[in-house]
Amino acid sequence: MTSILSINTWRRDRRLWLCTIALCLGVYGCASTYSARGGYEHLRPTVVSTALSMQGKPYRYGGTTPAGFDCSGLMHYTFRQAGLSIPRNSYDQYKASSPVYINRLKPGDLLFFRTLGGTFVSHVGMYIGDNRFVHAPGNGRRVSIDNLDTEYWQKRLVGAGSLLN
Repeated sequence: MTSILSINTWRRDRRLWLCTIALCLGVYGCASTYSARGGYEHLRPTVVSTALSMQGKPYRYGGTTPAGFDCSGLMHYTFRQAGLSIPRNSYDQYKASSPVYINRLKPGDLLFFRTLGGTFVSHVGMYIGDNRFVHAPGNGRRVSIDNLDTEYWQKRLVGAGSLLN
């Protein structure tokens, strides 16, 4: 005959066992997601060189090809050339990226700016090193390199993020 105490112990132990399995699966899932996402670090030189090779291309609102780029279109194109699919607009790129401290920027990380009054993130560029970034600045201009230290960009910097680590 089985006592009520042993039935309750069995139920508690079974719940503990199930919780342990769920926890292990959760940890494994997180670890595999992280390692898969961390597998793109080697693409940094590729995305930087692709973005730099677009210098001089004209700005075109909504543009995603060398015929003309807007800021997020340049990033979209650059990552696509490296075999990665990223969101199309700067705000979605900001949301999809992992935050990076400014003093820990690596070439290939993205810089996000507020250049329009009410919009939180309205511009994106790619950090290339030495406090410089490549971007498609706006109407009438061409893809170019700017310095992050200028007052204009310092006042508008919202944050930085990576889609590669």
